[in-house]
Amino acid sequence: MDAEQQQRHEQKAIEAAGNMGRTLEITPPERSINLEKQQEAGGVNVEAGAEGTGAKRRGHETSNLEAATHLFKGSVGAGLFAMGDCFKNGGLAGATILLPIIAVMCVHCEQMLIKGSILAVERTPGVDFLDYPETVEKSFEYGPRPLRRMSRFMKLVVEMFLCVTQFGFCAIYFVFITENLYQVFQQNGIDISMSMVMLITLLPAMIPSLMTNLKYISPVSLFANVALLFGLIATLTIAFSDGPMPSLGERHLFTGGSQLALFFGTALFSYEGIALILPLRNSMRKPENFSTRFGVLNSTMFATTALFIFTGFVSYVRWGEDVAGSITLNLVVEDILSQVVKVVAALGVFLGYPIQFFVMIKIIWPPIKRSNECAQKYPITTQVCLRFVMCMMTFGVALVVPQLNLFISLIGALCSTCLAFVIPVLIDFVIQAQVPKGLGVWSYIKNILILTVAVLGIVTGTYQSIVEIIKEFK
Repeated sequence: MDAEQQQRHEQKAIEAAGNMGRTLEITPPERSINLEKQQEAGGVNVEAGAEGTGAKRRGHETSNLEAATHLFKGSVGAGLFAMGDCFKNGGLAGATILLPIIAVMCVHCEQMLIKGSILAVERTPGVDFLDYPETVEKSFEYGPRPLRRMSRFMKLVVEMFLCVTQFGFCAIYFVFITENLYQVFQQNGIDISMSMVMLITLLPAMIPSLMTNLKYISPVSLFANVALLFGLIATLTIAFSDGPMPSLGERHLFTGGSQLALFFGTALFSYEGIALILPLRNSMRKPENFSTRFGVLNSTMFATTALFIFTGFVSYVRWGEDVAGSITLNLVVEDILSQVVKVVAALGVFLGYPIQFFVMIKIIWPPIKRSNECAQKYPITTQVCLRFVMCMMTFGVALVVPQLNLFISLIGALCSTCLAFVIPVLIDFVIQAQVPKGLGVWSYIKNILILTVAVLGIVTGTYQSIVEIIKEFK
C-alpha cells in the first residue's frame, strides 16, 4: 500500500473516533484492510430505520436503556451541583417555570438537528453517519445557492464552539476540584493557597489526558458517575437533616435583570449535551426509538430536568443567597461526612476530566494532522505534545478565572446557547428553504422566537458574566 493510501486509512480512523468509547489512535493499514474485508463479507449490519437513514452501525449496538444512560451521564456533571446558584439567580418560582421551558426548547432544537442529519445523510452518497459539524456543513452545502459557499465556514464555527465549550468544561473541572479540596485541606491544618491546591491536581489530571487511546481511560467513567451520584445524594441528605428548612417566604420567588441573565447561562451550561445526540442515536440498535414521543431523548430530558429542579430548589431553600457555585461548598467543613462528600464529589469530577478532554482533542487533532507535516511524520509524539499544551491551557484559564459560578454562566451563555439554539434553527431554515413553501408562518414564528430568546441570552448572559468576572478581579 502506498503512502497516500496509508495516510487516507489513518485519517479515516481518526475521524471515526467518537465520544462513546471509540479510540483516537492511529490504525495500522493492515487492520483497516481486514476491517474492510469483514464489512464486504457481511460483517456490517445494515438496518434501515423507520426514519429512513439506512445508516450502517458497526460494533456494539446500544439498547434504549444504554443510550439513555449515556445521554444522562453526558448531561449531568458539574452543572448539576450549580443548580443552587441557578435557582438563586432565577428565583424559586421563576427557575421552576423557566427550566422546563428551556428543556423543551433544547429538545425541539435537538429534534431539528436529527432531522437535518437524516436528510444530509440521505443526500450524501457513501455516508452512513454525520456528526454535528458535518451535518451543518452538508445542510448548507445542499441548501439555497447563496448559502452553499458558507458551508465550510459554518462547520468551522460549530467546531470552534464545541472546542470552546469542552475547553470550558475542563477548566471548570479544575476549579470545582480545587475549591472542594482547598476547604478540606484548610480544615485539617494543611495551610496552602488555592493556587497551590490547583497545581497539585494538575499532574494527576494530565497523566490520563496524555493517553491517545480512550479505551484506557473510559473505564473510570462509571466510577466517576457513581462518585458524583453519591456526592449529590449525600449533599441533599445533609441539607434535609441540618435542622428545619427555612420558610419559602424567605427566598426570592422571581428575579430580573442581571440575575436572570446569569440564570440563563447556568441553565444552558447544565443542559449542554447536544454534541452527544447524533453519535448516541447512530449507535443504537433501533435509532428510530431515540426521538419518538416517549423515546430516549424525551424521557432522559424529563428525568434530567426533574433532577435539576429538585436539586436547585432544595439547595436554594436551605442556603438561600449564600448558596455557592457548587452546593458541596456549602457543607460544614468541620463535619467528617461533609469532608468525605467534598473529596468524593471532587474525585468524581476529576475522573471525568480525561473524557471531556478527549472530546476536545478529537475535534482539534484531525485538521492539525492534515495540515502539519511533522504531525503526519510523528503522529503520536505530536498528539501527546498537543495534549500537554491544551491541558496546561485549561489549567491556566482555571487559575486566572477562579469563580466557578461566573465561569459556568459565561460558557453557557456564549457557546452553549449557540450550539443548543442558534445553529439548529439555522439548519431548519436552510432545510425548509429547499422545499417549495416549506417556510410556513408557523416555522417563521417558532424559529424567530427561539432565535430571539437565544440572542437575548447570549448578549445579556455574556455581558453580565464578564462584568461580574471583572468585579472579582477588582
